[in-house]
Amino acid sequence: MSKTIIIGGGLGGLSAAVTLANAGMEVELYEKNDHFGGKLMPVQLGSHSFDFGPNTITMPEVFKAVIEQTGENVSDYFDLIPLPTHTRNHFPDGRHLDFSSDKEVMQIELNRIAADDAKNYTYFLDEISRIYNLAERYFFPSTFQSWRDYLSPSLGKALLQVRPIETMDHFYKRYFKDPVLLQAFGRYATYIGSSPYKAPATFSMIAYLELVGGVYYAKGGNTRIAEGFAAVAIKRGAHLHSSKPVARIVVKDGKAAGIELEDGTVSEADAVILNGDLLTAFTQLTAESERPSFSNERSESFEPSISAFVILAGLNTRLPGLKHHNVYFSGDYPREFDELFEKKSYSEEPTVYISNSSISDPSVSPDGDNLFILVNAPALTSEGDLQIDAETYKNRIYDFLETYGLDIRSHLVEEEVFTPSFIAENFNAFRGALYGPSSHRKKDAFLRPANASPDIKDLYFVGGSTHPGGGSPMVTMSGHNVANLILKKFNLL
Repeated sequence: MSKTIIIGGGLGGLSAAVTLANAGMEVELYEKNDHFGGKLMPVQLGSHSFDFGPNTITMPEVFKAVIEQTGENVSDYFDLIPLPTHTRNHFPDGRHLDFSSDKEVMQIELNRIAADDAKNYTYFLDEISRIYNLAERYFFPSTFQSWRDYLSPSLGKALLQVRPIETMDHFYKRYFKDPVLLQAFGRYATYIGSSPYKAPATFSMIAYLELVGGVYYAKGGNTRIAEGFAAVAIKRGAHLHSSKPVARIVVKDGKAAGIELEDGTVSEADAVILNGDLLTAFTQLTAESERPSFSNERSESFEPSISAFVILAGLNTRLPGLKHHNVYFSGDYPREFDELFEKKSYSEEPTVYISNSSISDPSVSPDGDNLFILVNAPALTSEGDLQIDAETYKNRIYDFLETYGLDIRSHLVEEEVFTPSFIAENFNAFRGALYGPSSHRKKDAFLRPANASPDIKDLYFVGGSTHPGGGSPMVTMSGHNVANLILKKFNLL
């Protein structure tokens, strides 16, 4: 029986494990942390449960497909609840705008806040739907093993039709004039760790995912998705090992032949999948001489995406006015991104995102709100500098929220702060970046590192730093796509 070893138990690695094991391949997965799911990590503070990782779930069909391919019932593992009106956007001028996947609700909201722009919403939806449909057809199902795979005529034609030259901000200005709308839509660039003033308009299709496809939440916590993947993988015969860090990929005659754990154990395989941040894990687990196409210098040349400064706050009450997802915008959005990417510093007045999943599911935090508070943070320097005093910056965030009438400190009973250093150390993330390379440079946006090593045969890559990109649906797709590539090679598909 052919055997694949998977390094890393994030959603990409778990998706690959389910797909491979279901087809009858022997699968061993090794995860360095004590949980499966990668950044989708459960955190318990007293009676308050939190999802550290993705709080916003879109494209539910992607997660369901991983389970459904095995013949299992998705509902036995997780229940994805739709949130029709999902995000309340707050602006410094006192206005607020609720985002909804219900077009009629959105029209009412837009008419209320920016009547002149509301008439363009249908045209906006038509265009982001067109871009999304092209991506779904030509980009999402693809795996790239070398630069030649990018030369497909159909792929090239599709690429030219998804606005690759225009920026997201410029694209939004075609439809909207009100500055608060431009802020609200521009925030979608942060879903790929980038700036709306630099990222290609192609990624405006992220708006499609929320405003047309819909936003979801897994009852009991989004970590249930990872738990479900792991349970099904094990049921189909995969062997999953937590708290087992890998020391190196064993390469023999230019081929990935297995792995060596930090405890010295060696395990052989016919193929190896690396589910981790390619910019750090690949360079750590292989000798530079084994990968001439991906030198240490090349790895360091990528511009990292943004990182995050996170506060988990458990309260003794439920604050009025909070939705499941909430955004409190800064007064100067261009300055905020200039500080993050050009000055590589923490913003003096950051936009603050808050998830309060207990609004939709009180069982995860029965005694009060479970606030996941996130602000965009610069990636660490190459020396790993944090550049901020965490306690001081935490209080600055609380002060900023109080200007919006949100008093957290008076009701705080549980609290933990996570910095980019935590993300770098615990998830091997390149300089603490959440999404691998940023999408500012066209080659990084559209020509991400391939799904297979050009130098080491039978070594494959899944996760946010490779194709098709960052975000929980994309990394899940990458695992499934690469698994099918391996199955075809070994005549199991």
